[in-house]
Amino acid sequence: MGGAVSAGEDNDDLIDNLKEAQYIRTEKVEQAFRAIDRGDYYLDGYRDSAYKDLAWKHGNIHLSAPCIYSEVMEALKLQPGLSFLNLGSGTGYLSTMIGLIIGPYGVNHGVELHKDVVEYARQKLDEFIKNSDSFDKFEFCEPVFVVGNCLEISTDSHQYDRIYCGAGVQKDHENYMKVLLKIGGILVMPIEDQVSAASYRAETDLTHMH
Repeated sequence: MGGAVSAGEDNDDLIDNLKEAQYIRTEKVEQAFRAIDRGDYYLDGYRDSAYKDLAWKHGNIHLSAPCIYSEVMEALKLQPGLSFLNLGSGTGYLSTMIGLIIGPYGVNHGVELHKDVVEYARQKLDEFIKNSDSFDKFEFCEPVFVVGNCLEISTDSHQYDRIYCGAGVQKDHENYMKVLLKIGGILVMPIEDQVSAASYRAETDLTHMH
């Protein structure tokens, strides 16, 4: 999925297009997108594709289309101090943007099935921290990436305010994901190529009002 907005010449141009098409609607999401150059997460030789509104895959490395990431960022309704879990954290691009919004009192965890992708994400995070001129403008919640299967996380482990499941899981795994979610939390996952922002606020609050 992608191709919802026209290609940009560079990262700022792409963000302008996403704003114009109403995929990016809030200032904090716009700032996070502008702070991190999507092209930095591409392998050398593929960077000229970075500013198209298209997904990109090379081996186990995968980036969703920019329109998807912007919808996800808006749907998560991020605030400073929240805890975030990224299931299928991939390159770390999304987790790093989210770390700029949730700030130093947040929690930012990523689980990724492929060891080589976790190593790639850690390398890209190190480069961002070392080289980014936007880094000092934000108080950052550094993502922590681990290798694991998102369907094998202990359900009595940490619970999170916000969860994004970008891993290829089916609709029937949704209840499993909800176990990892705090009451009043929001789970966002793509279902059949649509971003489903399933807020369990009303449902979970009601079930705990006895």
